Parts: sequence; C-alpha cells; structure tokens
Amino acid sequence: MQDYVDLAEKNGVTLLDSGQCQFCGAKTERGIHECLEIFNLGFQEIDFSNIENHIFRFLIVDAHTLQHPEIHGRWNNHFHLSRLHLIFEYGIKWTYELSPKLSDYLNKYKVHKQNENLTPPEILKRGTITTTDIQEKSIDDTECKELIRKWALEVYEKWNAHHHTVDDIAKGFLNRK
Repeated sequence: MQDYVDLAEKNGVTLLDSGQCQFCGAKTERGIHECLEIFNLGFQEIDFSNIENHIFRFLIVDAHTLQHPEIHGRWNNHFHLSRLHLIFEYGIKWTYELSPKLSDYLNKYKVHKQNENLTPPEILKRGTITTTDIQEKSIDDTECKELIRKWALEVYEKWNAHHHTVDDIAKGFLNRK
C-alpha cells in the first residue's frame, strides 16, 4: 500500500516539511505532515464509539481528502465527493456498511469512464476551514460537530464544478440492484 508521500511523488508534488499546510493552508509548523497528524488523531471532543457520531468521521475524512487530493489516488475524489453529495443533497444517513457499496459501484462506474478526472479546485482555495481551525476552535462536542459539518459543506461547495458528475454517480448508486 502506498503512503501519502509516495502518492504525492507519483502525482508530481513535492511535499514541504515546514510552514502552513501547502494544500489547505492549515496553520501548522510542519506542513502537510502536521496537518495529517491532526487529522489522524481525530477530534477528541467527539465520542466516535457512539453510533450517532459516526457521520462526523465520514465528514472529516471527506473534507480532509478533498482538500488534499494531491496525496491520494485520483478516484478518491469521486468517492469522497460522491459521499458528500449523497449526504448533503440526498439526505442519506451514511453508515460504515454503505462505504464498500459505494466503492463497489464506483469500480463498475469507472470501467466505462477511464479518462474521467475530477480536477480539484485551486490549491488553498478548497475551503477556509482546516484541521487546525477545528482543533483550536472546538470547545466542546457540540461546537466541534458544527465546525466539522461547516468544514465538509464548505469543501463540498468548492468542488461544485463536479456536482453534476457525482450526481450521476449518486443516482446510479441509489438505483443499483
């Protein structure tokens, strides 16, 4: 399995080791590396063992991935943007069981769309909320959840040039047999 450093290199991107995150602008000292550490540690204000809070894990993963597509494979954009589309536009109550189903659907979808590419919004213009904002401004679980929801929605809206594509994916996913 490739790690994010390998994927960045494969994508022709040099990762910076200091300063703010070069992709989202998070106020870090060690760039993307620190941004990923914050993301991987999660946001401790939320009890993710509570099934009602799982949605926030999905929103975190989708928002962060779409702010940093240079360190992921290109079909990740389809998956994460489609999931946000299903959540925000179709009101789907996402569960862990739905993720592999969406992945399976995308595997079938991409067979006929090998050249399709979702071009990311410009670097540093993929939403103003970042991991460090959530970390710094979350005073309790309610505030943390609200910030995460705003973060995911803001990132989703920045990818609006591809909403028509993921709407086709969403409809196909919802109509799968």
